Amino acid sequence: MSDDPTDEPDHLAKGRMTIWEHLAEFRTRLIRSVVAILVGMVIGFFLYHYLLEFLKQPYSELTGRQDFLALDPLEPFATRLKISAYVGIVIAMPVLLWQIWRFVTPGLYPHEKRYAVPFVVSAMVLFIFGAAIAYWTLNPALQFLQQMGAGQVESFYTVDNYVTLIAYMMLAFGLGFEFPVLLVALQIAGVLTPRKLMGWWRQALVVIAVVAAVITPSGDPISMMALAVPMYVFYGMSIVIGIFITRSKRKAAAADVDA
Repeated sequence: MSDDPTDEPDHLAKGRMTIWEHLAEFRTRLIRSVVAILVGMVIGFFLYHYLLEFLKQPYSELTGRQDFLALDPLEPFATRLKISAYVGIVIAMPVLLWQIWRFVTPGLYPHEKRYAVPFVVSAMVLFIFGAAIAYWTLNPALQFLQQMGAGQVESFYTVDNYVTLIAYMMLAFGLGFEFPVLLVALQIAGVLTPRKLMGWWRQALVVIAVVAAVITPSGDPISMMALAVPMYVFYGMSIVIGIFITRSKRKAAAADVDA
């Protein structure tokens, strides 16, 4: 046995773990993730004023108002906690993604583990990009929803309802934009192949449309299209990336055989 405490045991390095070792590993990863979220929540709690100013920009542009309504004396404090929780998850996202990746890497070959950094970076970039798209489309979406009142209904938003809507929108878009990362990861693991994805493109059109309709909190067609169209593009990109990964895996396997 190596004297270096940083060396992994052979059964871990090769991905052969017992159920109890898997549970212990999961517990460790979960604790680290929770701690990261809590630290992010503390940061979000103290940045609440700046975050609320940023989030209310679409509301102010649409209504011309600068203040929200509160129908409950506890609503401002509850909203601050809610924003802190959302920010905590976003700040902890790199840690969460890294813990997820490290949890599944025992089942991957060494040449597949090199995708760890690209996996985390691309997932973060896509999540932020999705959240930004949701923020950008919120104003047109609210305008569309207000028009459904036929000019006879004046909209007033409470701080909790508005923050919940915009947070869920940004979260839904952020998760939706993780779609290509999931597809590429499944291709790396050998669960899916580019050929299968190409054969399922018709079903993918329907599934993506349904998913976009279900996870979009506002339910308006503007938000649904803003989410569905990029997901269609990501589906095609995932196939192209999967082809390159498949070729790389074949070359690596051939090199191992020759060696």
